[in-house]
Amino acid sequence: MEIAIDHADALVRAAMMRVGYDAAEAKIIADHVMGCELRGVSFGGLSRALSLIERTRLSPRRPTVVERDTPISAVIDGRDQCGYLVGYQTMRLALDKAAAGGIGAVGAYNTWYTGMYAHYLEIAANEGFVAMVMGSSAPRVAPHGGRAGGFGTNPIGFAFPTEEQPIILDIATSVVPIAELVLAQRTGRDIAPDIAFDAAGEPTTDPAAALAGAIRVWGGHKGSGLGVVVQLMGMLMGGGAMPADYRDCGFFFMALQPGLFTDAAAFRRNAADYANALRATRPVDPDAPVRMPFDRSAATRRAILERGMIEVPGGIVSALKRVCDEG
Repeated sequence: MEIAIDHADALVRAAMMRVGYDAAEAKIIADHVMGCELRGVSFGGLSRALSLIERTRLSPRRPTVVERDTPISAVIDGRDQCGYLVGYQTMRLALDKAAAGGIGAVGAYNTWYTGMYAHYLEIAANEGFVAMVMGSSAPRVAPHGGRAGGFGTNPIGFAFPTEEQPIILDIATSVVPIAELVLAQRTGRDIAPDIAFDAAGEPTTDPAAALAGAIRVWGGHKGSGLGVVVQLMGMLMGGGAMPADYRDCGFFFMALQPGLFTDAAAFRRNAADYANALRATRPVDPDAPVRMPFDRSAATRRAILERGMIEVPGGIVSALKRVCDEG
């Protein structure tokens, strides 16, 4: 079904407040959820809001604690808080430190569901910072050559400000995100073949079986190695080596001022020129021009904002409305 963007945003906020988040927290979560919908990443949108609600109900909420605080670094104990809030706090603290001292590197642990990393990266780039982010999670991705989980979906991302659109790369080290399997399960769809194993290590197209088993790694041995690196970085931040599902994830965010190394304005100009030069590369397929990282997301967002509507499975909307109606 189609739902107006503002109505979807209000629905997510209301549902989050119903399960105990205050208005400011609900806005942070809704901005992230709606950011996914506007980029066409529906598995991270309203469907993910339901997952956040289900996980929120499993444990009491406690305030986060900032540890090991220095002028350029810190670690945050998320205290089992939603990663959308812990990730946002981590990012903001890193940006504040980078604004004051040129660089800010902040980690977090004891958290879950940190969401779409392009969301954090775009905020940093729009404020003029170069940024890097990565995060570990439960071992639900099979290492290259294996049939059982060894590390998380373990996304890693980078952002660079330019005079035009920022350059943002956000990739997972699994062939699909966990949220895509969850959405398939909620809507009764099979998943593609050759992307997941069941608990016995056999290939499966059943999303429930895949969630009980493991996803294939992206990029063969190279992607597998990158997944290991991200898991180790999560451990460095205090996260578990083999965290339980949706618990004790590690998260790392670093921001730096381009002016530490070069003229910041010149870098933004050169970065924009470089991006346009790559886009002008003669394509293999004339109907598929070369794109820079984030081009697809930005174009999709412009188109959806122009329409003013998003497409969401009716069952997802109904489930969120039931949350709002609960006493």
